[in-house]
Amino acid sequence: MSELEAFRAEIRAWIEANCPEEMRRPVQGEDDICWGGRNFVFKNAAQKAWMEVCAAKGYTVPDWPKAYGGAGMSPAEAKVWREEMARAGARPPLSSFGIWMLGPALLKFGTEEQKVHYLGQVARGEIRWCQGYSEPGSGSDLVSLQTYGEDKGDHWVVNGQKIWTSYADKADWIFCLVRTDKTNVYQGISFLLFDMTTPGVTTKPIKLISGSSPFCETFFDNVKVPKSQIVGQLNRGWDVAKYLLGHEREMISGAGDGAQTSTIGKVLTRGGLDDPMLRAELAAFDIDALAFAAMGEKFLDEIKVGKAHPAQPNMMKYAGTELNKRRHELLMAAGGSTALEWESEETRGGAPARSWLRTKANSIEGGTSEVMLNVVAKRILELPGA
Repeated sequence: MSELEAFRAEIRAWIEANCPEEMRRPVQGEDDICWGGRNFVFKNAAQKAWMEVCAAKGYTVPDWPKAYGGAGMSPAEAKVWREEMARAGARPPLSSFGIWMLGPALLKFGTEEQKVHYLGQVARGEIRWCQGYSEPGSGSDLVSLQTYGEDKGDHWVVNGQKIWTSYADKADWIFCLVRTDKTNVYQGISFLLFDMTTPGVTTKPIKLISGSSPFCETFFDNVKVPKSQIVGQLNRGWDVAKYLLGHEREMISGAGDGAQTSTIGKVLTRGGLDDPMLRAELAAFDIDALAFAAMGEKFLDEIKVGKAHPAQPNMMKYAGTELNKRRHELLMAAGGSTALEWESEETRGGAPARSWLRTKANSIEGGTSEVMLNVVAKRILELPGA
């Protein structure tokens, strides 16, 4: 038996022994997801136990170094971990913007003190992050952002507004793009970290057509941010931001675990589905979903060893979000009139319809589909500009 095969057997046995049965059921709602943070309330004992036992082994961030709360897995071992989690139907023990976005950025750009201080808290589910990028009038064109940090010697005083700040009303800390030099558009932005309970930070939830939303408006009124809470170089925050956006787009695409774009034909046809056209569409979708999953695995393998094309996250984000929108269109079609219901217990409060409506934002958040296609055209296909 090879070392990797032995590792797979070890991981499979560990999951079987430690993952509670409740954590092997499909996620049905927001409270089934463990977000962590100082104010997070576990849904049940099983959710708490699964997160804690994984955190103790470094399995919430298996490919992070052990010094920062991870398990120190190699890319090949991390792939085995994902495969065995999928085989067992196990839910991720911890979902976190700190894991998906900030963590990779800190590992690349953070100081040793920042890595030790923040990453362990993320891995243990002790701190929940939100992302302060978009502003009114500065979405895809982030370099036009106006939130400003005035230099006060040992700290900045930040004033401005962010919008579409996912879960800002529940987050403990924010990683935020702030203009620190008004004379340089591209080289005048810094990447700051600060506590959401800092005086002057306020949030206001934004409701979407689905009836609910993770999005918020976030306001900064003379917020003091210590100089030690900058990541990367002063006025070079765009370097950190671009790197982080690649990981955000990987997350939105569903490449991380395939949950957003998984096959659906077998489930929807289990009770019988007579419409031959719809059955054909489901089969075509499943083929595309499997192809996307294979592309995602290839991309993850390449990015772990530094061989991925810099614009590949844009391609993955576009393909994944468009596939997820198509998935929910098919779920609605297969559900018939029942899927349109909005409030009953049978539909868990209209979950199918609300989820379908929520996917309309997929092709906007994290970079619009139009912007993604432009990047793919220029950077990957090397097509001439207009």
